[in-house]
Amino acid sequence: MPDQTTSDRITPLATEFAEPEHKTWLELVEKALKGADFDKRLVSHTADGLRIEPLYTRADAVSGADAAQPGRPPFTRGFAKNGDDLGWSIEQIILGDSVKDANKTALAELEGGANGIILRIGAPGHVGIPVTSGNDMAHLLEGIYLDLAPITLEAGHAANEAALHLKDALGILKAPADKVQVRFGLNPIGALARTGHAPASSAETISQAVSLARDLHREFPSARTILVDSRIAHEAGGSESQELAFLAASLVAYLRAFEEAGVSVDEALAQTTLALTADTDLFLTIAKLRAARQIAARIAEASGAGQGVQTMRIAVTTSARMMTKRDPWTNMLRTTAATVGAALGGADAITVLPYTWALGKPDAFAYRIARNTQIVAQEESSLGRVADPAGGAWYVEKLTSDLAEKAWSGFQAIEAAGGIMKSLETSQIQRDIAATAAARDAQIATGKRQLTGTSAFPILGGDGIKVEPWPPAAPLQSKGWFTPLVPHRLSAPYEDLRDSADHYTERTGHTPTVFLASMGTIADHTARTTWVKNQLAVAGIATLVSDGYNSPEDAAAALRASGQQTVCVCSSDNLYAQIGSATVKALIDAGARYIMLAGRPGEVEAELRAAGVDQFIFTGQNAVEVLTRLQHGLTA
Repeated sequence: MPDQTTSDRITPLATEFAEPEHKTWLELVEKALKGADFDKRLVSHTADGLRIEPLYTRADAVSGADAAQPGRPPFTRGFAKNGDDLGWSIEQIILGDSVKDANKTALAELEGGANGIILRIGAPGHVGIPVTSGNDMAHLLEGIYLDLAPITLEAGHAANEAALHLKDALGILKAPADKVQVRFGLNPIGALARTGHAPASSAETISQAVSLARDLHREFPSARTILVDSRIAHEAGGSESQELAFLAASLVAYLRAFEEAGVSVDEALAQTTLALTADTDLFLTIAKLRAARQIAARIAEASGAGQGVQTMRIAVTTSARMMTKRDPWTNMLRTTAATVGAALGGADAITVLPYTWALGKPDAFAYRIARNTQIVAQEESSLGRVADPAGGAWYVEKLTSDLAEKAWSGFQAIEAAGGIMKSLETSQIQRDIAATAAARDAQIATGKRQLTGTSAFPILGGDGIKVEPWPPAAPLQSKGWFTPLVPHRLSAPYEDLRDSADHYTERTGHTPTVFLASMGTIADHTARTTWVKNQLAVAGIATLVSDGYNSPEDAAAALRASGQQTVCVCSSDNLYAQIGSATVKALIDAGARYIMLAGRPGEVEAELRAAGVDQFIFTGQNAVEVLTRLQHGLTA
């Protein structure tokens, strides 16, 4: 008898189980749901309406995804076959009140582990470093090895002037033109979209920038000149597909302008950077970056490019709209999630906004945390050592494909309307993005989407963060051509409530407060007492809490002793039916002028209203509207 090899004698564990079937899984799910709607309970949707299923199988596989490779069409998995060992470049934004201060910060960032710096230059409508000449720029770059550390400019409407100052500075510093790693950041479409202003027509503004880009690239062959900036759409509240459609339409507009300037598609792509955002939705960020490469490659192919598409670069900045002012420590978690998404999505460069960005100027600690978030992701977590690690996962591949198709449809709609500038001038893009932002705001206001530390689990009082506020930007003096895409932070409505409460406290010395009439045992009321306490804190409203009152008379006596006149009754539906009306009447007799009740008591609601309940407060309401009315009543 022939000898059996070890592998012949091993029986895979999987052979002991039946082949899994999706139908069987669905039957088990339906049993667990006990008649509840499958879609409502288990299926979620992106801002674009794309379905996120609870389970993906081989049936969801995207054709050709298994065979796709990094560095090969359609470039979903990356433009390059072999990336840097660390995966991406750490590039941090530098600001300062003076050239000297900004230079000091830049050197500290580079010495601390950043690979490159982004110089935010002051301009009308744009806060930044005051640079007005080549000498200023040269002083700003002192001590920086320009052949090693990439220098990127962000200068809004002053981009052309800043680029010329940088050109002059490179001459002053005698930097080798063929070796310097500079990115001039010419971004006329982004500046126009962000402000709605321009010194000349959009066509003339874009033409001037592209002509300058052509001349700069001839003098500095390693430089990148044009920034295709989709972050504008994201920060104004746009969805993932709207951001990608904005990117695609902007890229096409620049390629057309380059063609008119006598620059080939391949040469144009070689000096182009694609700028996107990363937020807390890890998988959507991954899918967005993968889809961005796929869309850019398709545009390049249609434009007759050869290998130019592989020379494009994707730079990702963590989302500013997700950053909060209150409990800003939670921003560290947000930027960490965004960094991971950008890294796994294949970003060539990542910029992490400091955790105090929404409050004002970052200090050395905020800069260090932002920088170290990336260093840990690179050197300790090794996130950049594998190309497209999410590739091949049915969920990621399906999400990438769906997002790319949705974005392509949006891009085609922009083109059909006359292109990116025409769509901005007619405000069609602004209206579409505003509708998306409003829908998202409604989800946040009703609790379907929560912001930790702001709309959920807020901290009353100070959080210990002291920063110097951002200075006002220089006023826009150019002509207004259309409605701008104004940045839209998700937490702003709640922060306005907190600010109003703080102003009241500063003015009067008193914190707006609500007495909680928690009825029954802890088991009876604790769930609603805890929820109401947190919900009111969202608006800066303090609460007087107790372990619970045994009778309406006890609650009334405590209210009378407290001196408060606004009350929220908290208990179980069972106790509401038994003693709810009596409690409300007793509280009114004790001096209550405004009474809320936590929950929706169903059949006894009419009785409770008749007894004197002014407002029912429960999950699913528009919390911003409810809390605004309550706060006005407390602070009038």
